Amino acid sequence: MDVLIGVLAAMLLLIGAALALLVVRFRRNQQHAAEAWDSFQPEKLDLEPVEALTILPLIDARTASDDLAGEAGVSYLVEAGDTRLLLDVGLNAQKETPSPLQRNAAALNVDLDTMDAVVISHGHQDHVGGLKAQMAHSFVLPSAKLEQRRVPVYVPEPMQHPTAELHVVESPQMIAPGVATTGAISRALFVLGLTPEQSLAVNLAGKGIVLIVGCGHQGVRSIVERAEALFDEPLYGLVGGLHYPITGLRFQRIMGADRPLWKLMTKDDVLELIRYLKEKGLKRIALSPHDSCDWALNAFEEAWGPDFGVVTVGQEIRLSGNGHKESA
Repeated sequence: MDVLIGVLAAMLLLIGAALALLVVRFRRNQQHAAEAWDSFQPEKLDLEPVEALTILPLIDARTASDDLAGEAGVSYLVEAGDTRLLLDVGLNAQKETPSPLQRNAAALNVDLDTMDAVVISHGHQDHVGGLKAQMAHSFVLPSAKLEQRRVPVYVPEPMQHPTAELHVVESPQMIAPGVATTGAISRALFVLGLTPEQSLAVNLAGKGIVLIVGCGHQGVRSIVERAEALFDEPLYGLVGGLHYPITGLRFQRIMGADRPLWKLMTKDDVLELIRYLKEKGLKRIALSPHDSCDWALNAFEEAWGPDFGVVTVGQEIRLSGNGHKESA
C-alpha cells in the first residue's frame, strides 16, 4: 500500500509540474501574441473586385455523398475570378496513397495540377498533410506537377519544402487579383503553444469582403478587426473553421483551447461571438464541422437561417457579385 501511495504521489507531482510549465509557457506566449498584435501597423489594401467566388471543400469532416472521403482536416479549392488556389492540404491520418484529398479531387473532377498557388493557414497536422509534415515544419503537396513547377506556397511562419516556391507571410498582402492574405495573427493555445494563422480575404464585387478561414485559432474578433483595418469594403461573408467544439469533439476541445483547461469555452461564449458577427453585418456564413460541434453549427444556423451552411466536401459554395444568384 505504501508503494502504491508513493507512486500516486509521484504521478500527481509530475502532473502538477507539467501543468505549471504549461501555464508559464501559455502566459509567455500570450504576451508575445499581444505584443505582435499591438505593434501591427495596418496599411490599407486596395483589392480589385471579383464577380464570382467559388469555394469547393475537398477535405472536411462531412461529405455530400458516400463515395467521398471525410476526415478531421481541411482543404478547400478557392476560385476567385480567374485564380485557382488551394487552402490547406488536409490530414491523411492513415498515410494513404492516393490520399483522401487526391481521391476526392478526382471524384469531383478537380485537376490539382492547375492550382495557381497553395496557401497554408497554419502548421497543424490537419492542415499540412499529417503529423510527419507538422513535425518537419513542412507540408505535403498533393500533386507531382505542382512540385515540378515550383508552385508558390504562402505560409504563416518559416517552413521548409524541397520544391515549393515559399513565401513567408510576414504581413498582409495581395496574392492574386481580388485575393489577399490577412497576414499571420498569432494566438497562444494552452497545449499547442503559440500558433500563427492566416486567412484569405476576397473582394466580392458590390458586396464586400469574404473571409476564408482554416481553423480560426486567431479568434474571430481578431480576424474581423484585421479585415476592418485592411479594407474599406464592408464584411460580407465568412467561410471555414472557427474552432467551437463546445460539446463532444473532446480532443479538439482540449488541444485547440486558447485558455487554461479549467476555463474552456462555453455555449455563452459562442452565443456572444455570434451576436458580435451579427452586429458586424455579415450576411453569409458557412462553418466547418471539422472542429466545431453540432451544437455550435445549430446555433449559427438559428442565427443566420437560410444564409448559413455547413461546409461539406463536394458541395460548392458559390458567391456572386451584385445582380447574380448565389448558392451554397
